[in-house]
Order: sequence, then structure tokens, then C-alpha cells
Amino acid sequence: MIMTMVQAINRALAGEMERDDRVVVFGEDVGRDGGVFRATDGLFDKFGPERVMDTPLAESAAVGAAIGMAALGLRPVPEIQFMGFIYPAFNQIVSHVARLRNRTRGRFTAPLTIRTPYGAGIKALEHHSESTEALFCHIPGLTVVVPSSPYDAKGLLAASIRSDDPVIFLEPTRLYRAEKQDVPEAPYDLPLRQAAVIREGRDLTIVAWGAMVPVAHEAASAAEAGGVSVEIVDLRTLSPMDRETILASVRKTGRALVLHEAPKTCGLGAEIAATIGESALLSLKAPVMRVTAPDITVPLPKNEDLYYPNTDRVLRAVRKLMEY
Repeated sequence: MIMTMVQAINRALAGEMERDDRVVVFGEDVGRDGGVFRATDGLFDKFGPERVMDTPLAESAAVGAAIGMAALGLRPVPEIQFMGFIYPAFNQIVSHVARLRNRTRGRFTAPLTIRTPYGAGIKALEHHSESTEALFCHIPGLTVVVPSSPYDAKGLLAASIRSDDPVIFLEPTRLYRAEKQDVPEAPYDLPLRQAAVIREGRDLTIVAWGAMVPVAHEAASAAEAGGVSVEIVDLRTLSPMDRETILASVRKTGRALVLHEAPKTCGLGAEIAATIGESALLSLKAPVMRVTAPDITVPLPKNEDLYYPNTDRVLRAVRKLMEY
């Protein structure tokens, strides 16, 4: 069936709720309204108020409740309306969600999936365009997942909900309705912690995720017209990272560019560059480069295009790597 990413997420939620009656969904406006982006549309009518619940504007309370539910056997899927609103719940996530298995020596865990739209590109208001995934990648005990297509969104969300480990599931708002793709109606899952080579190439590797994957594709097509063959690695799971897929690609191409929309300093691109430097240095024909957002707060809509990484910036980096 042809569907957008937000429709695929909706189908994944419905499918997992049908498959497992332990799955419960809750968050701000996710019930009768179907969520701010309509990702939970129809779930309230189908599954009722005991499994699809609206919460107060209290992210810490929502995640705290999810911890208790998960520890006692449910599979909660709380939605944080935007990533910029997740910080009140950061203490719960860092101090309890990520540590429960370790703290109890395996007696309890927190099999919950925290969903949140994230990223710029839709010219939203302040706190609605955050891309701070590196904060969560730094926390041991969390799995951080980002889809880049409708097909991946459905399969990765299903796998996240089924996981016995807590998952931060980041949904790129820019991609919610940007692409339609043939997605199976039947339930399926995609493996977590496994990156995907989504475009084969021989001269240069671009590592990207989320809304940067289409930008990488555009740049790769333009580069190919100029005789440069670009391979694209979609991380899909940011943490724990699939380092071997990245390294295998870089060893083949000899050049690496990391593309992300988060600010540059201490972004995930730095970890990827360090990994390549530690394990594939002798395969490199040029230094690892990064194309990222600047180290500033996401600007208001008028200036967002100046902030957001685009195809031209990627192509300039590609040319620099090829000329090195």
C-alpha cells in the first residue's frame, strides 16, 4: 500500500497494538485529536481510552508513568509532542529509563518506546525544530532510532516496540509527508542496530540519517553527473551504532563525509569521524569531513534556510574531498 511516513507510523502503532495487548499509547493530544501530526489518528476509536490516553502538559510525568508501566509488564509508547519539549523528561530518561536494568541487576527493565517528532525544515516555532539526538546517544542503556523512509519507519517502530530495551524513536518532521512509498500492510519489523547501504558507490561514502538522507541522495545524483560515484550509508540506529557497516564502506571508497542537521560541535558526526580515524585510517585518501548545522539555536522561520544543510553544501564538500 502506498503511504507517507506518518501513515506508516500510524499503521505500525495499530499493528503492534493488535498484536500485543500490552502496548499502550499516550501523550499530549494523541487521543481524540490523533496527535499534532495525526500519527495516532483513529487509534482512540479503535482501541479505546484505556489504551490510548491523553496526558497533561507534563512530559516528566508521562515518561515517569511509562517507566512504571514498563517495569510491571506493559509496553508503553509515550509521545513527546516535539523533541524540544523532551527536556523536562530528561532526568527520568537518564536517571531511570536507561539505568533500570543495571540498577536492578536485570530483575526489571524498561521496554518502552519514546516517540517524538524532531528536526528542522518545516519552519516551525522555537522549540519545535530541535535536533539533539547526540544527547541521547551519549547515555548508555538507550537505543536511539531514526527512520528515513515510510518503509523503514514502520519496520523500525515495530522492532522498537518489541525490544526489551528502551528506545528513543525520533521521527523527522520534514519527512512525515515528503515521500510516498509502497509499504506492506502486513506486520513486519526491521533489525535495530543495523545500518543500511542504500546507494552503492566507489569514490566516497556519505553517512547520514533521518531528513539528511534525501539531501544525501540529491547530492549523490548531482555528483554522479560529474563523474563521482557516491555510496550512502543510512545509520537508522544511531546508538548502539553499526560501526562495521560504516567502516566497510569507507575502506571501499577511501573517503568519508558525515551529514547531519544537528550542530557540529560534539554532534554524532564527531564520533563517526573518530571511529573511522581509529579503525580505517590507512584506507583514507582524504580527511573525514562533516556537513552540519552551525553551532547556534535553530533560527526562526525567516532564516531557517540559511541554517539547514543543503545539497550545495554537500557538493562543495564532495568536491573538496575529491580534490584532496
